[in-house]
Amino acid sequence: MLKKKIQKALNEQINAEMYSAYLYLSMESYFQSISLAGFATWMRGQVQEELTHAMKFYDFVGERGGRVVLDTIKKPVSTWESPLAAFEHILQHEQLVTGLINDLVDLAEKERDHATRIFLQWFVTEQVEEEATVGEIVDKLKLTRDNPSGLFFLDAELGKRVFTLQQSEG
Repeated sequence: MLKKKIQKALNEQINAEMYSAYLYLSMESYFQSISLAGFATWMRGQVQEELTHAMKFYDFVGERGGRVVLDTIKKPVSTWESPLAAFEHILQHEQLVTGLINDLVDLAEKERDHATRIFLQWFVTEQVEEEATVGEIVDKLKLTRDNPSGLFFLDAELGKRVFTLQQSEG
């Protein structure tokens, strides 16, 4: 059975993951509006990934005898001044999510909830990957800043992304 503090924190994380999906959906729309279909495709994969994360938390709460209580999802930003600005926003957002996951690990350790701590390890690893991937795209966008053909090449590269459901131990 989940302790109340853990259940509350996991419910907040479900909301944060749903917000992430909402933010990436907003970014997908932004990229579609500026004719960068590859960037939009990449964002759709992010939307699916974040929804999967939310559902992992949702299922875990239920498996532990807890109750999921859904809350309002905050309205995301909908415009950016450039693709670089959008990806810098993503990087900041992923760093925020990393902090949220780390706080959950700290809480699980404090509450001596070993099952939750073990469950969260997958997310710790996932956040390292998320930050590295987005950081690499930011670096590439900085390199292409004054080179439109580089932007179109990167658009084509990002458009090759295919979302595949990841299995975890959690």
